[in-house]
Amino acid sequence: MALKHYNPTSPAQRGLILVDRSALHKGKPVKALTEGKRKTGGRNNKGHVTSRGIAGGHKQRYRIIDFKRRKWDVEGTVERLEYDPNRTAFIALISYPDGEQAYIIAPQRLAPGDKVIAGKKTDVKPGNAMELGQMPVGTIIHNVEMKPGKGGQIARSAGTYVQLVGRDRGMVIVRLNSGEQRYIRSDCMGTVGAVSNPDNANTNLAKAGRNRWLGRRPLTRGVAKNPVDHPHGGGEGRTSGGRHPVTPWGKPTKGARTRHNKSTDKMIIRSRHAKKKR
Repeated sequence: MALKHYNPTSPAQRGLILVDRSALHKGKPVKALTEGKRKTGGRNNKGHVTSRGIAGGHKQRYRIIDFKRRKWDVEGTVERLEYDPNRTAFIALISYPDGEQAYIIAPQRLAPGDKVIAGKKTDVKPGNAMELGQMPVGTIIHNVEMKPGKGGQIARSAGTYVQLVGRDRGMVIVRLNSGEQRYIRSDCMGTVGAVSNPDNANTNLAKAGRNRWLGRRPLTRGVAKNPVDHPHGGGEGRTSGGRHPVTPWGKPTKGARTRHNKSTDKMIIRSRHAKKKR
């Protein structure tokens, strides 16, 4: 998909860069594969804001995506590619010979009419899913499981991918976009190819209102607040916020390590922070 640049016919158009979605399906999604989605405004069941910056946005229906790909050895046909308001990637509608339909995350170079299949071992073609242990070393993959049968969790966002770089002690070694290398069980599933819509990173929304349509509220900088409202607040004139940047609740931020769950450290071969230590 190409990028669309707009002429500055109005202040809202100036600098606007969007992804050209003219090749996507223009109708509504398959109703049986959608369900209602309520806005929370970032509030929990007590009405307290637990996620700041969330409110409003256009009404959406959630598309049920097949992240598990457990319909093995049944070849499906790509009916069409669709826009999904719940994610940055595009989705593909798959029709199977028995009449069943499913949505999957669309990889790059997948087109309507293509055939896809999932199984223990399949051809290395975009959209095909198989166990990681059966893939050739060097394969580009996405929608990778971390636990067998749980469904894909890694590399689901637009343009992302994981590369399988080796095998060791019954597991596979993958390299993530962050630079991290880690072990994953070889009986976990992955889908061949990189995720669609890589140009999503190059868009420019050009006005605050377009962010509001996406359900994002503005966030005030801590240094612009009063001391009662934020640890960075107050001071004479313009200040930078001090030597130790923190969240409104005093937790270190902007690069400080806050990870406490170390149970999966044994699966990480090379940390994504390794290059920063040098």
